[in-house]
Amino acid sequence: MPHGNALFIFSYFCDGLFHIMSINDSIFNIQSEADFKAVALDVFRFQFEHNTVYRSFCDLLYKHPSDVTTLEQIPFLPIEFFKSRDIVSTKQPAEATFTSSGTTGSRVSKHFVSDLAIYKQSFRRGFESFYGPIKDSTVLALLPSYLEREGSSLVYMANDMIEQSKQPESGFYLHDLEALKNTLLRLESKGQKTLLMGVSYALLDLIESHSFNLKHTIVMETGGMKGQRKELVKSELHALLKNGFGVDTIHSEYGMTELLSQAYSKGNGVFETPPWMRILTRDPEDALCIQPIGKSGGINVIDLANINSCAFIATQDLGKMKPDGTFEILGRFDQSDIRGCNLMVL
Repeated sequence: MPHGNALFIFSYFCDGLFHIMSINDSIFNIQSEADFKAVALDVFRFQFEHNTVYRSFCDLLYKHPSDVTTLEQIPFLPIEFFKSRDIVSTKQPAEATFTSSGTTGSRVSKHFVSDLAIYKQSFRRGFESFYGPIKDSTVLALLPSYLEREGSSLVYMANDMIEQSKQPESGFYLHDLEALKNTLLRLESKGQKTLLMGVSYALLDLIESHSFNLKHTIVMETGGMKGQRKELVKSELHALLKNGFGVDTIHSEYGMTELLSQAYSKGNGVFETPPWMRILTRDPEDALCIQPIGKSGGINVIDLANINSCAFIATQDLGKMKPDGTFEILGRFDQSDIRGCNLMVL
């Protein structure tokens, strides 16, 4: 009898493991909207069963997989939960814990990543789908506020991009703006394709001390003044950066600690997502109501790469969807809590 039980348990484990592996394979092979919907509903069912925090949240909303047949019906977990709960859908130990930046004494978000290979696959394939192979570019990362703390998912991604670029002058820059200027000018003189990725305030620091006329460099801001400067609206920030770097467009990356995928904008603040990521907007006054395309509201993200945490997140960002699936970020909620959606004590 014990022997039979052992066989049954082993068989059950194998079936479950096979199911997880099949979902992982499906995530990065989405070819159509029908594919995305099918995989998203499969991920929802999986996380409902294996993520205790998300299951409790769904129970409070009286949402069960048997009642959910569309993306709009899936419950989106308020992003604040990453500050107070362990948001995991697996029993595997975390290979890395990514944390958000925060002021002294404030709670930070923690994203427990049990499989870094999924994160690497997501940001590598996502970037390449928009910009081509990273090996063809020199990557210059100006991320001082991120480098000065531990647990930054952006630093992890940038470091991998630097290694994958195979270009000898790729690297991080902390506060040595003179060295960065010299490197940029040297690469420009050689006609070398370059990606300059930087936090907003550091890019402004650079153009205040040096002016450029870049023809072979993509300038990509990753957002945030991090308390170093007065916050600017995107149009004003981009106007300053375009003038200072001598470029026609400023690119942007939209990502966060709680996500394993990124959206990119190649100019004008309009973002596109990779095939395994989608954006919806919710009514600012009714967090459970998904709005039609074209209306501004709270940003909900479906990130299927978050298979081992939570793939359905209600962020604190405000935005607007466009009919072609692209979106704009308009700002953030004034209050830290997402109204109408915090049904559990955080």
